[in-house]
Amino acid sequence: MNKRNSRTKEGVERTRRTLVKLLKHNGSMDAHQLASELGVTAMAVRQHLYDLQEQRLVTFTEESRAMGRPAKMWALTSEANRLFPDGYADLTVSLIESMKQAFGDEGLERLLEIHNRRQVMDYQSKAPASLPFKEKLLAFAESRTAEGYMAEIIENSDGSYYFVEKHCPICEAARACTDICRKELEMFQHVLGDDVDITRGEHILKGDNRCLYRIKPGGTSV
Repeated sequence: MNKRNSRTKEGVERTRRTLVKLLKHNGSMDAHQLASELGVTAMAVRQHLYDLQEQRLVTFTEESRAMGRPAKMWALTSEANRLFPDGYADLTVSLIESMKQAFGDEGLERLLEIHNRRQVMDYQSKAPASLPFKEKLLAFAESRTAEGYMAEIIENSDGSYYFVEKHCPICEAARACTDICRKELEMFQHVLGDDVDITRGEHILKGDNRCLYRIKPGGTSV
């Protein structure tokens, strides 16, 4: 392969990686939205999307528009998860199964409790109670992002927040041990405070594209 072809291939791969990241961050998007973000034509974006579709990394649904034909809304498939950090999925799942065999369900529960306490202590050191609530959320999201969760917060007009995680690096482990997700919710509660109301509205393990937590600070009327 000559240098020109090599550069062309690198450019194509770079564009496709960017497309995948945009869909991961933003959820479903049409070709025109993606083209605007990339600074290229919609036709060029569609070619990349069709190639990614052949690799089973993206799929689309049709969305009706007021005028013209329905728009194709592109989104990542579960196959695309392999392109993002997975927290050593195979090893983790194997270890979970081994712990179940060695210690039983009660022993595994105890180990998860110990892990949960360590997580809480670590997050509390990075997002201490002394911070204003929004700053605490931002610090918590920053810590989760550093671990591969691609977290962000959205402030709502009613005083509540959405805590969004667009990727789950422990997804396969959570499939093998559903208690992990329950412990995650408990961990959120301990980090953010017992007076904070937290509910999970979207869940990657249930087929959603993200995990979304609705967070209502104590004393807020919602």
